[in-house]
Amino acid sequence: MAVQQYRYGDGARAARALAVAGVIAVTAGCVGGDGGSGDGSGQRAVAAERPLDVLGQAADVLARAGGAEARTSMETAAGGTRVTIRGQGTYDFRNQVGRLKVMLPTDAAGADGHRPITELLAPGALYMKNRGAGVPDDKWVRIDTTALKDGNLVTGGVTDPMAAAELLRGAGDVTYAGKSELAGVTVHHYRGVADLDRAARAASPQSRGALSAAAKGFSKDAVPFDAYLDEEGRLRKVRHRFSFASEGPEAKEVTVVSTLLLYGFGVPVTVTLPDDDDIYTGEIRQG
Repeated sequence: MAVQQYRYGDGARAARALAVAGVIAVTAGCVGGDGGSGDGSGQRAVAAERPLDVLGQAADVLARAGGAEARTSMETAAGGTRVTIRGQGTYDFRNQVGRLKVMLPTDAAGADGHRPITELLAPGALYMKNRGAGVPDDKWVRIDTTALKDGNLVTGGVTDPMAAAELLRGAGDVTYAGKSELAGVTVHHYRGVADLDRAARAASPQSRGALSAAAKGFSKDAVPFDAYLDEEGRLRKVRHRFSFASEGPEAKEVTVVSTLLLYGFGVPVTVTLPDDDDIYTGEIRQG
């Protein structure tokens, strides 16, 4: 198989918008499969398009698709310790809101039988319920994602699905790795590197603050990725590899691998954000 490589700027359209909407608390889950490839109408002959164009349009295609089911995984490796957090739920790409249930592993939660954390994603904000750490069971915690060093690309244990798609707009070096099958659906595999700073500059207004924070907070602007798109240009699976330095006297390089799987396109998604009275404003215990 011939390997084709493409670099940012050699005839490709400039990176445009990147969106990040929150998800919090830990580090999140893996992927499953789905058929749901549609009836074939309106297919774009993805294989014939330039990879940088296909990736640059991925977020737009998802927005047109509307809702989808999502599974996530986030694996953190530091100092020989590896922790994986998994999530599952639905996401509305048109309105950039979603609802996910995030499962913490026993060693990450520090106790057996920790309840799943419910996370609501919205532009610039992450809401969590069952957060623990002294938060009442009936209250939500709201996080301003523009105030997080990573823009909440990893803090919440889930990379917001729209942010994951729009990060591909910052791709500057792409290899087309060929065609394969994912859960019964034909997909095209692209491997490359996205630039966080470029993505932040190209971000939509509602996403720019969080992405700018991420561009400043990570130790490396370069984010390697593997992306799998179906024949209609819909993102089916994407894996990003983030790197940053841990805090403390013995700072170490931390690698976080975030994986998103999308399926069940067209599913209705209803997300109601908490009222102000339902948001916890007290102190959250650390550790």
